[in-house]
Amino acid sequence: MSKAELGWPHGMLCLILLGAVAACSSAPPATPLASPESGATTAASDTAVLETPMPSPSAAQVEVVSPTPDLRIPPEQWQQWPVVPTVSARARQIYAEGLAMGNDASHFSKVGDCQNITEAFMGIYDLPGRYTLPEDGAHLQSTIDAFAGSFGREGMAVKGGFNVASVLSPMWADPDVCQPGETPLECELRVHRPTIVFISMEVWYEGRTAETYAGYLRQIVDTAIERGAVPVLATKADNVEGDHSINLATATVAYEYDVPLWNFWLGVQPLPDHGIDWARDSDGFHLTVDAWNVRSYTALQVLDALRAALAPSG
Repeated sequence: MSKAELGWPHGMLCLILLGAVAACSSAPPATPLASPESGATTAASDTAVLETPMPSPSAAQVEVVSPTPDLRIPPEQWQQWPVVPTVSARARQIYAEGLAMGNDASHFSKVGDCQNITEAFMGIYDLPGRYTLPEDGAHLQSTIDAFAGSFGREGMAVKGGFNVASVLSPMWADPDVCQPGETPLECELRVHRPTIVFISMEVWYEGRTAETYAGYLRQIVDTAIERGAVPVLATKADNVEGDHSINLATATVAYEYDVPLWNFWLGVQPLPDHGIDWARDSDGFHLTVDAWNVRSYTALQVLDALRAALAPSG
């Protein structure tokens, strides 16, 4: 097993229910009983009432309960999923459980590599005067205010070179903040107590399969749910692996768990080169400045949609 499979950071890539119907039957006919004193037989009852068998219900009388159809777009069509997801009942359940655990409704966390560091991802929203919201996005300021402090926070589960294995390894936890044996992910969820967590892992290593990636991602999602944080999975803009298998794997996991998927890939499609900075290098991984801005802004839109759906009275 390679160092990458063990979660070795790759710093060079990054900077930044029909119940059964019981059949009705007639009572058995009255049986002659022997008199204990005379041995004579008498009827069991002079006033016995014979039950009339109930007719079987007709087909029209039987209510057939069908399961609710799953109208979600399948993972194989992830490119058609919206940038901002619809919030599911499952997400609401996780959120409510998290509040019962003591999680903070004003906290969200980030889990990821260099594309999630404060300088690159949403950190600007903790710097009043440094950002301008478009006219049709002015309402997003209330969400910025509601989560103030989380945008620019240096979390325990974000670091350049982190991948889906790294955040599950105690080896990469900060010993000054994290407890012995605690993973970076566990540490972040314990320390910050978020109700929402963005999970975005772009780093790809040659030789690692999408199935392996999905396996690690499921562990991350399981951990977040156990701690009462709604996991928000993200597609990536690049296609370093060549077949978009990582985005498919990510959509598959989101579909399996019925948790939100932020389709960042779709968000950057209108940009030149779909947001990939080919002028910087030829690896097809790094984003353009415009893509960075789309990334932070669409994530803010997702956060706003989650806030409205999960805590409508908030």
